[in-house]
Amino acid sequence: MTEDSFQLHQRSIVIDGLQTCAWSREIFEQMRAGGLTVVNAASLLWENFSEGMAYIRTWERHFAENADLIMPIRSVADIETAKRTNRTGISIGWQNTSPLEDRLDYVRLFKLLGVNTMQLTYNTQNYSGAGYLEERDSGLTGFGREVLHEMNRHGVLCDLSHVGDLTSADVIEHSRRPVCISHVLPRALRDVKRNKPDYLFRACAEKGGIVGVSLFSPGLRAGNDATIDDYLDAMTHVLNIVGEEHIAMGTDFSTGHPRPGPWLLWANRDKGYGRQLTEFGRTTIRKPAGFASIPETPNLTAAMMRRGWPTGLIEKILGQNWLRLYHDTWTPEV
Repeated sequence: MTEDSFQLHQRSIVIDGLQTCAWSREIFEQMRAGGLTVVNAASLLWENFSEGMAYIRTWERHFAENADLIMPIRSVADIETAKRTNRTGISIGWQNTSPLEDRLDYVRLFKLLGVNTMQLTYNTQNYSGAGYLEERDSGLTGFGREVLHEMNRHGVLCDLSHVGDLTSADVIEHSRRPVCISHVLPRALRDVKRNKPDYLFRACAEKGGIVGVSLFSPGLRAGNDATIDDYLDAMTHVLNIVGEEHIAMGTDFSTGHPRPGPWLLWANRDKGYGRQLTEFGRTTIRKPAGFASIPETPNLTAAMMRRGWPTGLIEKILGQNWLRLYHDTWTPEV
């Protein structure tokens, strides 16, 4: 890392569109070392209402015990406070709408408790639509359309990362506000189901949304042998599709969860306990060399500078694009 890249990273607002770590003080220290201003902390996968409430309570404890390192993000203004006070802002996120169960009024309730981003469905079918591993993607359900409109109304950003292609297209069409694909890779470069096709990237961007490029090595062309340059190749592909206003970082770091281990095995079963969906929980998956851990986040800035990317573009990818999307989606409708 050069002095120029270090200075650029230090002064930038740096936002990671999704991490799903086993949260601890050690990880919060890693976030500070990586210069992270905000993280969408989205380790909730299959939980119901009461378990979702427990997730909120756990974060309240983390905030109280680690106030020197992290702070809650409830609004865009809080992001500026996090940057000014040299703390990492935690925006609570979900990777499923399962804690809503069948209650539309719970959207507003959880928004008031600090949940700013909800992925519509995680991997398989729920009340709202289909995940990318559902055997038949039947699209956004009637109830799902109501959930989406409640999210729009109360200022909850809708995420489509693990959502099926047809359901994703339906959401983009019906949403009154921009949506995001917070952590994803292009299927055009590696044809695996977890990756998404270019037409969905384009549709998301045309509605004002963001595509966060993931470090998930099974979705990169070189797999476990990938490096930070392979990651930037994937980012370049997405950039060429969506343009510089609609691309960002969404690492999908899962630091602290043993691999293989019980949490990952639970993550990769339908509803946590049903059929085995993937082998990801049983195999070793390495993040790209050069960007394999949270403290290595500044290496991304250095790598983009080595490619000659303009400072303005780098700042957008590091955080300005997420900041704009949060401004456009987090405020409740009048």
